[in-house]
Amino acid sequence: MALEERARSCLLRSRRKLEQDIKPASIMDHLISDGVMTVDEEEKIETQPTRKDQAVALVDFLLRKDNLTYVSFYNALIKEAYNELAILLQNDLPCVSFNGHKGFSDSSTSYVQTVLSEGGVPQRPVVFVNRPELVNQVREKLYHLHKDSGWVTVFGMAGSGKSVLASEAVRHHGLIEECFPGGIHWLSIGQLDKPDLLVKIQSLCFRLEQSLDSQSLHRPPNSLDEAKERLRFLMLRKYPRSLLILDDIWDNMVLKTFDIHCRILLTTRNRSLADSVSGVKHEVEVESGLDEKKALEILALYTNMRLTGLPEEARSLVKECKGSPLVVSLIGALLKDNPNRWNYYLRQLQRKQFKRIRKSSSYDYDALDQAMAASIEVLPDEHRELYKDLTVLEKDVKIPAKVLSVLWDLEPEEVEDILQEFVNKSLLFVDSHNKPYLYYLHDLQLDFLVEQNRNQLESLHMKVVRQYQHYYRDQHPTSGNGECLYWIRFLAHHMAKANLSKELYSLMFSLHWVSTKAKIMGPAHLINDYVEYGSILDKENSEMRSQFQEFLSLNGHHLEQSPFPDVLQLALSETHSSEVYRQAKLHAQSRANNRKLYFDLINKSGVESLSRLVIHPHQGSIYSACFSHDGTKIASCGASKTLKVFKTTSGERLTEIQAHDDEVLCCTFSPDDRLLATCSCDRKVKVWNAEQAKLLRVFEEEHEEQVNHCVFTNSPRRLLLATCSNDKFLNVKLWNLNKPSSQNTMFGHFEPVNHCCFSPDDSYLSTSSNDGTVKLFQVSAANEWKTIDVRSMFADSDDEEVFVKCSTWTADGKRIICAARNAVLVFEVETSDMLLEIKTNRLSTVQSCHACPASNLLAIAFSNYAVELWDLEDNKKRADCSGHLSWVHRVQFSCDGSQLLSCSDDQTVRLWETAKVHTSSAVCLKRDSDVLFSCEDIIVSAADHCNRLQVRDGRTGSVLFQSEESSSRIRCTCLCRQPFAVALGQEDGTVQVFEVPSGKLLATLPGHTKTVLHCQFSQNGQTLITSSEDTTIRVWRWQTGECQVLQGHKEQVRSFSLLPVSPNNSSLLTWSFDGSLKLWDTENGVKLQDIEAHTGAILSCHVSPDGCLCATASADRTAKVWHCASWQCVYTLRGHQECVRSCRFSWDGRRLATGDDNGEIRLWSVSDGSLLRICSRDNKDGMDSLHGGWVTDLHFSPDNSLLVSTGGYIKWWNVEKGEELQTFYPTGSALKKIHVSPDFSTFVTIDSIGILYVLQRVL
Repeated sequence: MALEERARSCLLRSRRKLEQDIKPASIMDHLISDGVMTVDEEEKIETQPTRKDQAVALVDFLLRKDNLTYVSFYNALIKEAYNELAILLQNDLPCVSFNGHKGFSDSSTSYVQTVLSEGGVPQRPVVFVNRPELVNQVREKLYHLHKDSGWVTVFGMAGSGKSVLASEAVRHHGLIEECFPGGIHWLSIGQLDKPDLLVKIQSLCFRLEQSLDSQSLHRPPNSLDEAKERLRFLMLRKYPRSLLILDDIWDNMVLKTFDIHCRILLTTRNRSLADSVSGVKHEVEVESGLDEKKALEILALYTNMRLTGLPEEARSLVKECKGSPLVVSLIGALLKDNPNRWNYYLRQLQRKQFKRIRKSSSYDYDALDQAMAASIEVLPDEHRELYKDLTVLEKDVKIPAKVLSVLWDLEPEEVEDILQEFVNKSLLFVDSHNKPYLYYLHDLQLDFLVEQNRNQLESLHMKVVRQYQHYYRDQHPTSGNGECLYWIRFLAHHMAKANLSKELYSLMFSLHWVSTKAKIMGPAHLINDYVEYGSILDKENSEMRSQFQEFLSLNGHHLEQSPFPDVLQLALSETHSSEVYRQAKLHAQSRANNRKLYFDLINKSGVESLSRLVIHPHQGSIYSACFSHDGTKIASCGASKTLKVFKTTSGERLTEIQAHDDEVLCCTFSPDDRLLATCSCDRKVKVWNAEQAKLLRVFEEEHEEQVNHCVFTNSPRRLLLATCSNDKFLNVKLWNLNKPSSQNTMFGHFEPVNHCCFSPDDSYLSTSSNDGTVKLFQVSAANEWKTIDVRSMFADSDDEEVFVKCSTWTADGKRIICAARNAVLVFEVETSDMLLEIKTNRLSTVQSCHACPASNLLAIAFSNYAVELWDLEDNKKRADCSGHLSWVHRVQFSCDGSQLLSCSDDQTVRLWETAKVHTSSAVCLKRDSDVLFSCEDIIVSAADHCNRLQVRDGRTGSVLFQSEESSSRIRCTCLCRQPFAVALGQEDGTVQVFEVPSGKLLATLPGHTKTVLHCQFSQNGQTLITSSEDTTIRVWRWQTGECQVLQGHKEQVRSFSLLPVSPNNSSLLTWSFDGSLKLWDTENGVKLQDIEAHTGAILSCHVSPDGCLCATASADRTAKVWHCASWQCVYTLRGHQECVRSCRFSWDGRRLATGDDNGEIRLWSVSDGSLLRICSRDNKDGMDSLHGGWVTDLHFSPDNSLLVSTGGYIKWWNVEKGEELQTFYPTGSALKKIHVSPDFSTFVTIDSIGILYVLQRVL
């Protein structure tokens, strides 16, 4: 509605006088309170340089607004004593219709002022901040008393602002006129005995009678009963439709005295008081704290400062007291007199020195401790003792009644009744959204209890521990309900606080406790416990504490999987000297007696992990992870579209944000760690409050393609955010967070820009692009300074594109380091000369690099899953950080250089201690291997990462034979028992045979023209059979060099099998990627059978132990069973949704197991081809597979009751039920095969990162 003509004319006539005299700041506070001016409008006026300019802007604002704003301005002039100016406007006041439901404050009308003054309603406090939502709630309830009597209860804890809220609610013209034309009458009660109550009512009656004619005057009532009747008469006959406000009621006896069938508003800490009186009842709960903005506004008003000018301590004060109106007001009043004591009062609050936070005021209690003690003192003695027990609770922790039932040794129903009494008296809060209800204390209540009972804290915590031990004996709760969660989370805390060191040792050094807590709460809480109570635990055994903490840190990503893994099995992979291993072995041996499966890693000495912590924060690839500048937190993001923040020490999740609509490509902390920025494939850049997880800014208009990277300046002094994208031209931008659009756009790249990075002094921004260059831009002017042509450093750059992935500055800002292809290049910034080139594996690309801010180290991440540390001064590799199972996308040092993090497509973030990593001396083996089991001996042959063939003792790891490094890659190997020899096949088609252990070359067998894929000795050791990519199979009399060539397949032959029942073992079965199955007589090379078995590649084949049947598994998603006599297809087995990669008959020939690329294993009946079982169909793990990858190998136990399978993990199954019995998690993944001893007790395999595992069943 526009401003009326008369009012506008008056403003224009009076403009010069108004602009000359008013102080806009004080006037605008009233306009904001009345809701006619926004904070943004206020800030716009306040930006004017002088008071006069501000006054001019304010008058311009008024001329643009409506009648309500004019009236509000007029009222503000009266309140601020500009009487002469108000008179100028008075005659032209527009007519405004006030509606009590609309929320416009008309509290300053003379009618309202008179009614409230006559009724004794307190004036607004000197410093007043409106709480419109609560005020409107109370008014809404008061409107319910429009037609009939009733009660409105305003309840809340001490100092929550109930009285101010009640007085503000009735400060409303429309409400008084419509509902309470008889007046508003205020009576302050407090804690009273009967004589004092009588005096209060006498005073009220006297006040009411003063307004009547002299004939109505009576002597004061002499008793409470007489006073009650006198008051009833006055309220019903003389003051009908009036409101009686009873402030600060404590006792239902007092309230019953006012049960006189009239309209009553009461304030109390005890919600249940109104239950004792009759009539219609309404209630409003007052929140215990103000929001941050309101609380800061109070402090600003007290200290006469602008909100933006408040010191950092102001925010900390509000946070510490949770916005308590009482505390904020008390401290504000103190600061008014002592404006330099912000730090002092914050320290007092943090130290719980409530007695020092005191100030004489209109409040009944002049110190914070008195206000809170008053509520507790009215409790019965036995309940006061129970309330004292709540001292042991932690802040912001909600507990179910069952926890206190254990603590108090009372029935749960009795405990609930006691807790409800505490809730009713505002001594406790209840979260009724949960079932069962959860109870909690306000921080101030808890701080007060701790201060009051400081000398008894140890005994109170001890009581908790003893009651828990008495109730649960030796069995920890495992239900996962609220009560169980509390005990599992806080039992160690109570033991530490009770100084029960021995109990804490036995708890924390128990694998049973580790398993229980990790299953219920995850590993991060446990790691936190070892960190938090480390000083106590180290007194008992620091080595043991380190062992348990390291076990959890390195296996935490497994402990977050579903289904939950067996902790004992994980612990059996620890070093044999570890207490973790010792306990696991004892428990495993005990459970093995009940036929539980466990497997001991007997060659543990060969497995080493250099990671300090492994975290599994997301489902899906992790594209970015970064340290906070203080090093205490890590943020990560990726394909899950979420942003997560967790503790550096333990991996405990602090924040989770659904950040974007598409994959999140980068996240970064601001230099003060208050902000987090993210960018995404959805083309948006977002800025978040890191602590509150609130979205502060969205920049979504300017980038038209995915935003690849974002980074803040290194200094907060002039905070800017840089982003780069796949846009063709406008692909690098600088953002000032206070502006809605970008501050600058950097021009120069015409291809996608992958990365951007500020120089240490923030003078320059480096950008890395697919155009093969790194450009340096001046940040202040946004101009290109220079271009480094990285592409020209590669000889074949004309033929192939050179994408620069990233750049990083050395700490002194003099060198810049770029990553492109498989190299890292170091350039001098001043001259653009290349100083150093670090060439890496030609088969992998550099994904990321980061220069350490505190040393000469450079971290490099690769597509071949590796992370390496290099010394830039010496150009030497200092460390291998192995462990990731897929591409590593990002590496970053902490600001002090002590830690390094890496994130990967394998869904993990790994944390490394820079000082403890080193180049690995361990030899990595290739997965193509062979094993001989002979009595107690386990002989393993495999090629190593240096392309040497090794023959090892599997138990001890000692090398029996090692060949010279071969010029052609070794692709397969096999062992011969007699003579003791080993054969290898190479990519160039050559086959060699060596004597073991002498290493004597017994034979070199040329003939294959392409890679040899598989080799196998015959049972008598006289014949060696090989198959190749050249589609042929060769049968060698290897000692003489004679060779029979079997030709017929059209594609590579990856494997073959000698038929077990053929005469002289001369029948050979071969299968190929061409989908055919062929049978050969190896004596004469004749092809006996040629079967077009599948439409896709045959990936596996197995002949039944009796030689009657043959099974084939194919990429066409089927498996087939063939009769070996007729070579007719008996059954086609359908149902797999992916390639069928493995198959195996049971030893009795009754079952066939098949495994596919989705990790699914199916068990079939051989007799009729029916499906018997699908093994654990519903248990998909984090790698989006039922088995962590393809099922590559299957073996039945001799008694046909067990099945072992390999994929990403090794799993053992109950054949009858199809149930998983045990899982072994290797450090790497993608197991190709598993070698099983004849008695099914020993299992040997090699993982993707070259670690050999020899597992032996625990008996």
